[in-house]
Amino acid sequence: MHRAEFLQRQGVVLLMRPTPDAIAAERSFEDAIEVAREQGAKSFELRAATSLATLWHSQGKRNETRDLLGGVYAWFTEGFDTPDLRRAKSLLDEWANG
Repeated sequence: MHRAEFLQRQGVVLLMRPTPDAIAAERSFEDAIEVAREQGAKSFELRAATSLATLWHSQGKRNETRDLLGGVYAWFTEGFDTPDLRRAKSLLDEWANG
């Protein structure tokens, strides 16, 4: 498994615990984004950015959410039918309208 993917999944698991650990999850997502960027793994970066943006959105960090996910999403020029890009677009649209 790719390290960025592992870190992203770790963050998701941290949020699914009976007592979610948002601070540790945020760190995992940020680390996943950093690793993905270092390796040029845009798909993994998108997945981690989507997770982090979702967490931030739930915390009321609206501007940070749009900036992060919108910035990563804007990098893509193809593959818009993939589940990750469809989900990112759906969230961006939802957050822009609400």
